[in-house]
Amino acid sequence: MPSLPDPLDPLLDRWSEPPAAPPPLAAEVWRRIAVAETPVRPAGLADRIESWFASPPFATAFVVSCVLLGVFLAELRLREQQRASHAQLARNYLQMIDPLLQETANTRR
Repeated sequence: MPSLPDPLDPLLDRWSEPPAAPPPLAAEVWRRIAVAETPVRPAGLADRIESWFASPPFATAFVVSCVLLGVFLAELRLREQQRASHAQLARNYLQMIDPLLQETANTRR
């Protein structure tokens, strides 16, 4: 029994490797890729600051420095409040020990 020809044989016979891209097109593609990958320098100050905050290391360092500054300022404020409280306690103690101290302070005014 004769075998029937495969319908794909004529198509496979016509198939060949695709032609190579012309050199100017390949050069243009690589030029566009290189242009797209080069970082664009921000024009203004706002754009430059935005590009700084877009980088995770800088943003992290900024947040950490803000937190540390806040803790430092809170510590300074707490220290001042404690100093004032200690001074008030010392004055109250002196007045409790020597009641005449308060009378002499009132007569000086």
